[in-house]
Amino acid sequence: MANDNALPKNILVLGATSAIAEATLRLLAPHGARFFLVARNAQKLQAVAADIKIRGAVNVTTHVMDLDDTAAHPAMLAAAAENLGTIQLALLAHGILGDQEKAEQNYFEAEAILGTNFMAPVSLITWLANYFVSTHQGCLAVISSVAGDRGRKSNYVYGASKGALNIFLDGVRNRIDREGVHVLTIKPGFVATPMTAHLPQNALFAQPSKVAAGILAAIRKRKDVAYVPGFWALIMLILRMIPRPIFKKLNV
Repeated sequence: MANDNALPKNILVLGATSAIAEATLRLLAPHGARFFLVARNAQKLQAVAADIKIRGAVNVTTHVMDLDDTAAHPAMLAAAAENLGTIQLALLAHGILGDQEKAEQNYFEAEAILGTNFMAPVSLITWLANYFVSTHQGCLAVISSVAGDRGRKSNYVYGASKGALNIFLDGVRNRIDREGVHVLTIKPGFVATPMTAHLPQNALFAQPSKVAAGILAAIRKRKDVAYVPGFWALIMLILRMIPRPIFKKLNV
């Protein structure tokens, strides 16, 4: 990977045991990065930390917590900032797919999906946005989904959580980009991860390593929005252009 200097060195990863986050860490570690990793599964978190140390990470600190606990966010984030000196990149990979069928029938199932995928990120992003403004630098990279581009019967609760997240990030970007802060919305399509293992796999599914490479390319280029892999930008453009009277009859 060329142009080492374009990559941040002090990195906070929230949801560090997700497959996409782990693949991204593996690409960043050989470039002398320091990490503060947060996830709720202590055993998996230690495994991720050990792996990136072997791959060249300069220092790795782990913090075990459930990121749905928004009350605990400020203390954790302050500890990350103190540990890293200056947070240069915050990668937010916290999220769940949830169960669409259950969420259709039970509000509390829907609430859990919206809480994890939207409300918890709002708390984290708000703190981080203000932190980066205070330091006049930094990249806030948030993993969303192409599912947020248009509601579909197969996953509209998950899609709604990601659509709300996308709009929130648009507003945050509009507020703080002028302060020298890079806000990146990452929109993967189908990715072959444990979260999607129950779904029928097809040619549209990408490996986490390919998504991770796309994320790093978007960070380097200071993109506002990155569809990963890139062909999803065209797919979602077409999907958004279908007239509503036709779209509502589709089985998607």
